[in-house]
Amino acid sequence: MKLSPEERQQHREMFARMTLKDKLEHIWLYYKMPIFLAIVAVSIVVSGIHRAITQKEPVLYAGFLNVAVGSELETVLSADYLNSRNYDPQKAEILFYRDLYLSNTPSPENHEYAYTSNLKILATVNSKTLDVVLMNREAYDICSGSGYLLDLRELISLEDPRYSPYVAENLVILEDNSIEYNLGEVSEYLVVTESIPNALNLSTLPLFAQAGFSGEVYLGIIANTPRLSECEAYFAFLIE
Repeated sequence: MKLSPEERQQHREMFARMTLKDKLEHIWLYYKMPIFLAIVAVSIVVSGIHRAITQKEPVLYAGFLNVAVGSELETVLSADYLNSRNYDPQKAEILFYRDLYLSNTPSPENHEYAYTSNLKILATVNSKTLDVVLMNREAYDICSGSGYLLDLRELISLEDPRYSPYVAENLVILEDNSIEYNLGEVSEYLVVTESIPNALNLSTLPLFAQAGFSGEVYLGIIANTPRLSECEAYFAFLIE
């Protein structure tokens, strides 16, 4: 109902005579919904501004498969690399996927963990948000057999003395009729493999030899990465 000018003047005079407590109660009683909506709107705006200011852009996505990386090594793999490339650490980052576990024969208590990790790796590969993987031998065998890893001949010269001591080869499945065989559509199981160079064995590098890994540790590049030049720079940084 619209108030007349006289009624509005009466309301103003009445409000002016109220105590501070009564004024606050009056405002809250009649204007709490607009106040609530205003608070929500301001919160959204402030949150958006804060996110825009503080959000970092990943320059590389890296996964740790069956390996635990300590804080010192992780600093080298992230902050030191960003500094070497003159990235602003306030705006750029290397995003890590930690504690991923791959195994063809997981123990019963680790079965769900391995299944979940495999799904996460598959999702990140398909969404092109996984570029490099640091892994033990078991994870390396699985990633290679699954066709996840880039043939390094597409990126580096195998004769390059910087890389040649560290290049590792592994089997890649080119053809596999296991589905047809299990369905009874063919009588003979057939698998065709090829050994290709698709990782660097970093185990003897001082940085990794002193990190406390049990067994060999490998670094590979995901074959469909859209950040290939960044991966090449990452390889060079770790080797040199």
